[in-house]
Amino acid sequence: MKIARFDEGRIGVVIGDEVVDVTDVVGIDTDEWPVVGPNRLIRDFASHRDAIEDALHSAPRHRLGEVTLRTPVPWASKVIAYPVNYHDHGREMQAGYRADIQGFFLKPSSSLSGAGEPVELPVVPGREVHHESELAIVIGKRCHNITREEWEEYVFGYACLLDMVVRGREERVFRKAFDTFCPVGPWITTADEVGDPTQLDMALWVRHADGTEELRQHTNTGNLVLDIPGMVQMAAAVMTLEPGDIIATGTPAGVGPVVDGDTIRITIERVGEMSVSVVQGASGQTEVFATPYTTDIAKQELVPADQQVAIEEGAK
Repeated sequence: MKIARFDEGRIGVVIGDEVVDVTDVVGIDTDEWPVVGPNRLIRDFASHRDAIEDALHSAPRHRLGEVTLRTPVPWASKVIAYPVNYHDHGREMQAGYRADIQGFFLKPSSSLSGAGEPVELPVVPGREVHHESELAIVIGKRCHNITREEWEEYVFGYACLLDMVVRGREERVFRKAFDTFCPVGPWITTADEVGDPTQLDMALWVRHADGTEELRQHTNTGNLVLDIPGMVQMAAAVMTLEPGDIIATGTPAGVGPVVDGDTIRITIERVGEMSVSVVQGASGQTEVFATPYTTDIAKQELVPADQQVAIEEGAK
């Protein structure tokens, strides 16, 4: 099942190119603050599932193109991110560590946004803002100190995630914490529909204002350094994980800059496809970024054209 949040916080199930509005069925108050209704829905999903499935035949429907997709869990208590979790990305960034020995960092929930909302670039002259394509794991049940073998019991579903970053050498969280710097969506695909998440193809393209589209990233989750069971176990060893918490699994090689007018498109096999526009904002200026940042990052070459065609066909 694909669970979406749209417009002013309504909850829907995506079927084809439509979203079925089940907000009232699951008892979500769209005026509630803080916005923790989606967290409760995830926690109590098993008790709601039959009613949701019954409502799919009669509840109001909307065309996906006519609604604004929001981030599915806007009040996640934690966004847990694993840095340098693909060897190829580690090489391109000249990083001497990997996630399996480095651990994770946290992004603020205020950085979350949805597929229907643009990434807003801060005012950071002399700096680049880069995309990082990632699989998001959405936690479904409270857990702490679990074994590696138990991880699936605590996962609700998966989504596409973009970990945006101002490139530099300042504190990582500082550079990744801007509003809209963590688009998640376009919906949560429940774990039963995804199946085995350890062998999912993932790709990211950037479409420029002139209409050209560039394949930047392509990998399979089978290439992760610290695998999905290990990430869930490691996070739960340190913190109590709550329903709606999000784990960002790390990005492969091919990170690169985006500018005003670009559109970022990420696809993950059996999870979904999310396209997010990029716009220049008017805020975010800080003396921390006053010094331009330059680095000699050895960029990985794009995949050959014949492989790119194959990826495009597979994403349709």
